Amino acid sequence: MQRIRLRYTKRGRLRFTSHRDFQRAFERALRRAEVPMAYSAGFTPHPKVSYANAAPTGTGSEAEYLEIALTNARDPEKLRLLLDESMPTGLDIVDAVEVRTSGLADRLTASVWELRLDGVDPAEAGRAVAAFNAAEAVEVQRTTKNGLRTFDARPAVVQLETHSESADRPSDQPCAILRLVVRHVTPAVRPDDVLSGLRAVADLAPPVPAAVTRLAQGLLDEETGTVTDPLAPDREAVEALSTAEPTATAKVSA
Repeated sequence: MQRIRLRYTKRGRLRFTSHRDFQRAFERALRRAEVPMAYSAGFTPHPKVSYANAAPTGTGSEAEYLEIALTNARDPEKLRLLLDESMPTGLDIVDAVEVRTSGLADRLTASVWELRLDGVDPAEAGRAVAAFNAAEAVEVQRTTKNGLRTFDARPAVVQLETHSESADRPSDQPCAILRLVVRHVTPAVRPDDVLSGLRAVADLAPPVPAAVTRLAQGLLDEETGTVTDPLAPDREAVEALSTAEPTATAKVSA
């Protein structure tokens, strides 16, 4: 049995698709592409697909991950292209690697988010960010199935800063861009929780909902505050194996 890990996106209007919507679209793509999927046992067999830490509905993402199990081996890049052609534009399969290491979920310890605040002056956003970063605690509230919950959002935030608007996106309206690096903790601290925190500490209230995009997720480097590619260990293991095989063949020939 071969296992493949895939990275996919949620772009444009398709950021509003739910995780269940994506599952249905992906399973249709598997059938169209005639992928030799492994299936679970039992009365209702289903394709062996494992999803990891899906982004909330309504947020865009450049870094969603899943893993599939195949009964017959396939070239990861060719498989990626077939699946990408079978998916709606916006739900794009952008990377694929054969599984060579364990613990993908364990390597998803943090996310990088971009928050676009249309109608917010960048200077105002900068003052709010400074207040948030200076605070020892930032209590926010979230409605859950068990009622209203209050928790401190500050410890999970590794980095929060403002970014300049791209020069090729001119606009006559003010717009603040925030870049957020947040640890995956329990309870999860989401971008909307950080926005609630900015309102709590600095009364920052965007006039329209923020456009939120996950740029990356992976293992957090505590020294630099950066988030590393979670597929890199598998890619490196595949490359190491391909390098070792010619050496082994040469020794046998000798």
